[in-house]
Amino acid sequence: MVSTLLAEDPGYFLVEVKITPGNNIKVFLDADGGVSIDKCVKYNRALYKQLEAGNLFPGADFSLEVSSPGLDEPLKLKRQYIKNTGRQVEVVLLDGSKIEGKLTGADDNGIRVEEVKGKNKKKELLEHNIPFDNIKTTKIQIQF
Repeated sequence: MVSTLLAEDPGYFLVEVKITPGNNIKVFLDADGGVSIDKCVKYNRALYKQLEAGNLFPGADFSLEVSSPGLDEPLKLKRQYIKNTGRQVEVVLLDGSKIEGKLTGADDNGIRVEEVKGKNKKKELLEHNIPFDNIKTTKIQIQF
């Protein structure tokens, strides 16, 4: 249903749908240029009508939230990685090790992260090419 709604607006894409046992439906959308509140409201209303009409939850016993993924949500799609190129990230690999650095790119195979080791004269830049199938989570790191 969400994909059909988004077909009219190719700048937007579905990141994830979560449904809790209490029928709380959370739909996370993203866009290359950012997600506006107006668009979230528009998609929420349209999807709500479809869910009611489809009687997927008898007695309309559900709640629906449509939003963009927050900064605490990990990146999941290549398109999100491309959108966030240039930002600081923390990548947790499947073996539990972490790489923190600047996301410098993404392609069909994985991502590139530039990590800074040491300080001043001992400063060293390491370029990591990380395949998607080796990534457990990637989160944006907020810089102050």
